[in-house]
Amino acid sequence: MQSKKASESLTVMNEMVLPNDTNVLNNLRGGMLLHWMDVAAAIAAQRHSNRIVVTASVDNVSFQKPILLGDVVSISAQVTRSFKSSMEVHISVYTENIPSGTRAKCNDAFYTFVALDENRHPVPVPEIVPETAEEINFYDGALRRRQLRLILAGKMKPDDATELKALFDN
Repeated sequence: MQSKKASESLTVMNEMVLPNDTNVLNNLRGGMLLHWMDVAAAIAAQRHSNRIVVTASVDNVSFQKPILLGDVVSISAQVTRSFKSSMEVHISVYTENIPSGTRAKCNDAFYTFVALDENRHPVPVPEIVPETAEEINFYDGALRRRQLRLILAGKMKPDDATELKALFDN
């Protein structure tokens, strides 16, 4: 299977916050933002794998800044590393108020997707080739994040998480 550059999966999605997307405070509803993030991340994972993908996990998402009615939300998603049939995708979210010319980062998250065949069975995905310093940094940290996810899900024993343990060994 041919490796792919990390940049080949880059997906940028823009949405405008409309009244139906907001809560009673005229802020974007958190569930709507999570939905948009999932869509952008799934597109990036599909671009990388050339397969249908399903969401396997979502890491900690914190809402750092309210996104207001009328703001434009820009979501960028890129595969940071692939494993056997799964891919970690990093998502960054920015809010922009076009009339005022202000733009601010409001979220970061990591989603994990699994590629499926026509029978809904996991299938191998291409390896990632990181090129930029940022891509290499995300790639290097992905195995530790994966081990932490597996421990928290009860699918790995802490003693087997060699990458995580190496952080604490001298």
